[in-house]
Amino acid sequence: MSPSRRPPSAVAPPVLGPGRSLAPDLARGFMLLFIALVNAQFFLTHPDTVRTLADQVLTFVQSTLVNGRAIPLFSLLFGYGTVWIMRRVLDAGGGWVHARVVLRRRGLWMLVIGLAHGVLLLPVDIVGAYGLGLLLFVGFLRARDAVLLWTAGAVALASAALNTVLGLGDAFGTSPKDTDPASAVPSLVESGFLAASAERFAEWTLYTPVTLVLVVMPPLLVGMWAGRRGILERPREHLTLLVRTAVVGLGVAVVAGLPDALVTAEFLPEPEPQVLVSLWIVHDLAGWAGGPGWAALITLVALWLTERATSRGDGDGSPGAIATAIAAVGERSLSCYLAQAVVFTVVFAPYGLGLGATASASGAVLVAVLTWGLTVALAEISRRRGLRGPAEVLLRRLTYARTRLPGSPEGRR
Repeated sequence: MSPSRRPPSAVAPPVLGPGRSLAPDLARGFMLLFIALVNAQFFLTHPDTVRTLADQVLTFVQSTLVNGRAIPLFSLLFGYGTVWIMRRVLDAGGGWVHARVVLRRRGLWMLVIGLAHGVLLLPVDIVGAYGLGLLLFVGFLRARDAVLLWTAGAVALASAALNTVLGLGDAFGTSPKDTDPASAVPSLVESGFLAASAERFAEWTLYTPVTLVLVVMPPLLVGMWAGRRGILERPREHLTLLVRTAVVGLGVAVVAGLPDALVTAEFLPEPEPQVLVSLWIVHDLAGWAGGPGWAALITLVALWLTERATSRGDGDGSPGAIATAIAAVGERSLSCYLAQAVVFTVVFAPYGLGLGATASASGAVLVAVLTWGLTVALAEISRRRGLRGPAEVLLRRLTYARTRLPGSPEGRR
């Protein structure tokens, strides 16, 4: 059911732009804070990141609630968004063939953008993984609900098994804590930009399909299923499901991630390598519950903001200045994600300020929060001026180039 066909009795969330609802954009905007925290920590290339009690506390909180939960959340939202794109094409008069062409073209250009991002900035790239997933698995948008959910479960089980085998295999050797943090990503310690870019190309080629299969696919398919039901746009109709998902999803993520977080934050002594690897495998697998849990919780917050604005009789249905600004980030998520990577490269890379070799966990958190705050300010300025994100504008033009659909703006260009 499209937003224009909602029942009159349903409480419609505030629309922040043409055809946009609060919950998905608010979730994407908030999720980019998680991405910033994870990526800033990723740039740290030395083992001595936890030095003070503040480092311990921040590491514990991030390990419990953020690490391993950000990408599943983002993946679910991406899968959800593909349903919206297909719906817009169909509403504009196109058929499934038109929608498939548009989505595959979008996936192709996301793969290209991801390659540029991976080679120039950050090799562990999610944009390319989403683009590859869209190219390969767009057909799932026509699959039955049971196929979506059973496939998500099967991929999750296969990924869990593979992670377990690889992780425990690596554990029979030196302790992971004694390993150079940059050993798996050599480009992080390359002193020159060109040498690092060459390393990143090889790393991106490896990590993009691995990230897709091992991390992205299960929540992406669940996001497609949720998008069919409009769960994020019509939360009142799915209140029980959202509450249960928030409680169970985040509960599982916290409980399962707690042991690894306590060890990572050095509140508990490091166990044997096999036990240590088992802890982080369980921690990361629980992220598949934490991602939907966060999405459900943020959607419930969006519903509360909506109904509060409605009860107060606000004429514009505004959810508040802070929520509107964060949602503006979500509407420009690709631009903000790329901007974060630029800042982190300048701050942390050896050929930038080089803080990746010396910064503490607290320092990485500070850089991440300030960077995210900067994107919030810039996104809000863009929203007030009626400007879209530059990356979104570029991707949209590339996606809809040569597309001719009755009644669509793209078809008239």
